[in-house]
This record gives sequence, C-alpha cells and structure tokens, in this order.
Amino acid sequence: MLATLTSKSQITLPKDLRTLLQLEPGDKVAFFPLPDGQISVSKAGKSTFAKLRGVLPAPAQAHSVEEMNKAVLDAVAGRHART
Repeated sequence: MLATLTSKSQITLPKDLRTLLQLEPGDKVAFFPLPDGQISVSKAGKSTFAKLRGVLPAPAQAHSVEEMNKAVLDAVAGRHART
C-alpha cells in the first residue's frame, strides 16, 4: 500500500489500511519507530477514566461524601472571607 505526502506534509491512509485498523473519523493513529528503521502503525487506544485508576496513591483514610462536601464548602467560604 502506498500513500502520497502532500505539500502540507499530510497523507491519506489507504482504505484497506483504514479497514484493517478499524479506523473511523476522529480516531487517533499511533506511529512507532522500530530499531530496524521501519515504522509500526496502529490505532491509538482511547483514553478512559478507568485507565486512570491507581495513578494516585490511596488516601490515608476514607472520607464520607458528607465530609468531602463540608471540606468543599469550608474552602469556598474561606476564599470568600478573604476577599
């Protein structure tokens, strides 16, 4: 499969490749350089909130929704009291 580079450095992926990668409008495409000089092309995964699980450390203690709401209200009240 061949694609031509335009004067704006853009290419159109051939239909067979788009079909193979199951690409749809708006999808991201990832390019990975390989040690032998070739490039691997794949459909980039979509980011989800589920992938963020475990990024932050667990809190020292769990807080109830009521405690979190009070903390937010206290912070907002504190900011307004300073102005």
